[in-house]
Amino acid sequence: MTTRALLEVIVLDVEDAVAAQAGGADRLEVVADMAADGLTPTVEVVGGIREAVGIPARVMVRLGDGFAAGDVAALVRAARELRAAGAEEFVLGFLGGDGGPDREAVERVVDVLDGSPWTFHRAVDRAADRDALRKRLADLPGLDTYLTAGSAEGVDDGLPVLVAEAVRRGEPGYTQQLLVGGGLRLEHVPKLRAAGVDAFHVGGAVRPGGWSAPVSADAVRDWRTVLEA
Repeated sequence: MTTRALLEVIVLDVEDAVAAQAGGADRLEVVADMAADGLTPTVEVVGGIREAVGIPARVMVRLGDGFAAGDVAALVRAARELRAAGAEEFVLGFLGGDGGPDREAVERVVDVLDGSPWTFHRAVDRAADRDALRKRLADLPGLDTYLTAGSAEGVDDGLPVLVAEAVRRGEPGYTQQLLVGGGLRLEHVPKLRAAGVDAFHVGGAVRPGGWSAPVSADAVRDWRTVLEA
């Protein structure tokens, strides 16, 4: 029996969140500034979304473009403020200069999340060694998901990697859910589902008017329909 697929939608504000829920999203990724590929939103936006919808929301902890941690003390403060404001799930991920995970920075942020579930985001697609990264982070509390396109270039290029990793689910370093996103299109879904992928992440794909326009509930519904097929 096929597992129901999780559909996560990137949202910037309450309007997006309401539309995503109406269209059938299972979870939200709450970010600011998609020109920088998603930064930490304000506490006010997070609070408004929590009041407006009833589905889980993962909140980005990332203060600057790129995948270096930057000011780790500022990241820790942001994470602590979001947690105090009621955020219950998070998204983060930092690389060091060697292309491996910046485990120290990740640990310092995770320490203030009180065991909350979190996603290691697409920094994994820029890692020098994906397998080594997964194994170095495997024991961190709360890490239950990797958001990945299989390649820094997107799902078109990364599809073979995604399929290969999906069949490794349950191995050491591969117990986390594979959440596929980054240039994801509806036509990718059948092959990914056949490989066992059960979580999908969309942003621009559900914004027919581009990032300056809101999420379309109808577009989200189209994804939900395909995932249920």
